[in-house]
Amino acid sequence: MKYILFVMILLVLSPVVVSAQYLAQGKIEYERKVNIHRQMEDMDNNEFFERIKSQIPKFTTAYFDMYFNTSKIIYKPGKETENPFKMFGGGPATDNVVLTDLTQRTVLANKQIYDQKFSVHDSMRQMQWKITDEIRTIANYKCRKAVSKICDTVYVVAFYTDDILVSGGPEMFGGLPGMILELAVPRLYTTWVASKVDIASPKETDFAFTEKGKKVTQQELNESLANSLKAWGKFAQRNIWWSVL
Repeated sequence: MKYILFVMILLVLSPVVVSAQYLAQGKIEYERKVNIHRQMEDMDNNEFFERIKSQIPKFTTAYFDMYFNTSKIIYKPGKETENPFKMFGGGPATDNVVLTDLTQRTVLANKQIYDQKFSVHDSMRQMQWKITDEIRTIANYKCRKAVSKICDTVYVVAFYTDDILVSGGPEMFGGLPGMILELAVPRLYTTWVASKVDIASPKETDFAFTEKGKKVTQQELNESLANSLKAWGKFAQRNIWWSVL
């Protein structure tokens, strides 16, 4: 009798376990943290920024929501938080909205770089990931480490789970055999970590997207920034890194 009761409990619970483990649609909340003290240390006027550092927190935090299913993904700003020094902590990617069509393998993205708005139309980014054996648990999902680069020299570190069947991640990152739940771009002193995963099915309205700004490809955006910010020296390159996200 006890054995039969045990089997019945397993049969009742098994669909829940499977649906939670192998997820094909849902919502992920990412917490993005930017180390603004480290950003300031890279700037030339150290005396000025040293005074400011004592008045502001070391990290600034923002939240982003990502809705996904097997055909599309949208990444956009989430709940609001206080940001006492948005100019340095937010970065140009603070208000990004990225819609990825997994069927057509295309990307639409609204990006604001300071006072300029761009609507990026491009194909999905192709990245050469190197998958390692390092494992960590994020938002109750077992994740494996992978590393790659953007802009030839800027390293990206990701932890992805293949328990989520959709290949994607924050901003325009993806291309791994599962969903990225943690992402770090050390040269931008920035990390994205999934704070929670909701298995509820997204509504069609969650994927609503309105184009804003000048229509460009990602390469055209990079070239436009390089020309308009060339007087900024090394800081121009940093803004290009932000735009590539």
